[in-house]
Amino acid sequence: MSQLVFDEKLSLQLEANYSRRDFQRRRRLVEEALSAQSGERILDIGCGPGFYVSALLDVVGPTGMVIGIDISADMVAMATKRCESHHNVAFHQASATKLPGEDSAFDAALAVQVLEFVDDVDAALTELHRALRPGGRLVVWDVDWSTVSWHSDRPDRMSHVLRVWDNHLSHPYLPRTLAPRLTSAGFEGIAFEAHAFTTIEYDDESYAVSILPAIARYVAGQDGITESEAQSWASEQRALGENGRFFFTCLQFSFTATRR
Repeated sequence: MSQLVFDEKLSLQLEANYSRRDFQRRRRLVEEALSAQSGERILDIGCGPGFYVSALLDVVGPTGMVIGIDISADMVAMATKRCESHHNVAFHQASATKLPGEDSAFDAALAVQVLEFVDDVDAALTELHRALRPGGRLVVWDVDWSTVSWHSDRPDRMSHVLRVWDNHLSHPYLPRTLAPRLTSAGFEGIAFEAHAFTTIEYDDESYAVSILPAIARYVAGQDGITESEAQSWASEQRALGENGRFFFTCLQFSFTATRR
């Protein structure tokens, strides 16, 4: 099985998701944890459609700069368009294990639901350590997908779908090992917070319903799940919502650290 492919269709879906309530809530939490200041140089790893970059540009002001990188050309194109009115921004199609810029070039960096996709997390953290100046701040946000609790009248099918969905990542349970990885990479002052994303309504603004189409699309045709079965799984969730029986929760983790 393979990871998600961030093609144009998925990129457009993610761009739409970033405007929804739960994603806006997450963005506020990340920005609070990063605590960007005027004049700083900030690196956004896996910048996606550029929502974080756009918001950070307003904070760092004309004397600061924000660099966004993403492995997806479609994402880079979206981000570039979103921030085209700013002169103090740049985007690169690059991986988290080969960051642009000289050593100690950035005051702060963020990676929101990115490292869980990276095969060599330790190499990515080493690169982040290189790119940040001594005392530079890092925010890493990832999901432990084992914390998902999602109601279904067919629990065996739900378990199967979620098990297959885990394969869209290199590290579906990354938060469990992230603290020692950060320490080994040369970071200190490591702290973390867990944030619950939960709903009892089939609400388009929720994290659950936002990611549901991507899950159905990914699992279809894998490990015995047919296209019809994937759509039936998604339809059941809609029906549960109509009957007032929808339930979803998961934990997302925000790690903060500074470079020694």
